[in-house]
Amino acid sequence: MSYVYSRLGCIMDAFISSFTAVAVAEIGDKTQLLSLFLAARFRAKGAIIAGILVATLLNHAASAWLGVWVAQFIPHGWHNMMLGGSFIAVALWLLIPDKDDSEDNGMLRYGAFAASCMLFFLAEIGDKTQIATVILAASFEQAVWWVIVGTTLGMLAANVPVIYAGSWLMQKISLKWARWSACTLFIVLGIYIICSDQLAALS
Repeated sequence: MSYVYSRLGCIMDAFISSFTAVAVAEIGDKTQLLSLFLAARFRAKGAIIAGILVATLLNHAASAWLGVWVAQFIPHGWHNMMLGGSFIAVALWLLIPDKDDSEDNGMLRYGAFAASCMLFFLAEIGDKTQIATVILAASFEQAVWWVIVGTTLGMLAANVPVIYAGSWLMQKISLKWARWSACTLFIVLGIYIICSDQLAALS
């Protein structure tokens, strides 16, 4: 029974950490700006979302398995330190504004789904959410599928509202304030993760 609870706890930690990390890191990110661009170009919102879903699953699945491979080189007991430190690094990265570099390129002629899928997949390469996925998978290698599910749903949670109400949201929300709020949350999460072993020992 204790194994079941331990396994369930690992799954929940992996899912919640992955969902939160990507949903927060997406605030003001270039892929969120790409969602706004695609929503302005295509009427088929469902096709855009489907394209984002497929692109994210492919990109983050590859990233997660890379993270599992990297995990074998991480010394035992360093996972929390690495994950927490990475959250703090991403927090500082969040303060650097992304620019919408979407262009009227040839991919748009393939339609909403194909264009969204290809552009999102390419935009995610080397992006902060892809790096976060690698790190999360390395830290939760026993629940890698839940990392993929969490990061994918986090991506959708951050981008679907932009697709349907992007212009209104951009007028109502200050991206500078959002980035600072996200940065603060990531730093708090990073410190908590680093200190979690000590907190567990005290309890």
